[in-house]
Amino acid sequence: MAEKIEKTRYSDEELEEFRQIILQKLQKAKEDLAALREAYTGINDNDVSDTSPTFKMLEDGSDVLSKEENSRLAARLERFIRDLEAALVRIENKTYGICRVTGKLIPKERLMAVPHATLSVEAKQMLSKKEPPISLPPNE
Repeated sequence: MAEKIEKTRYSDEELEEFRQIILQKLQKAKEDLAALREAYTGINDNDVSDTSPTFKMLEDGSDVLSKEENSRLAARLERFIRDLEAALVRIENKTYGICRVTGKLIPKERLMAVPHATLSVEAKQMLSKKEPPISLPPNE
């Protein structure tokens, strides 16, 4: 009777499929980041210096908020790009798709949805349970 052998890594064909998905996402993320930076640096193209001081003050406040928001979005995109590039390295090393906690293969469906994942859902749930609950000071 043949035992079912548990797969320990993805085949080269599967890794190439993931590589293509990651390259597409990487290109899109880099394009989005470039567009975001362009919008961020060209934010004062429509200057309001010739309009009323009150409107100028409101416009400046809006600019600050937009710059902060753009900065946060840019940071997230940069982190996403780094994660995708790290996934490409794991593909080259043939360690892609292996959970860094359990050592088991991350399901293909999860990697299709989150191609830079390094944790299986099981490991992610285990880690979230280990985090200590936020302790609130006692009511006085």
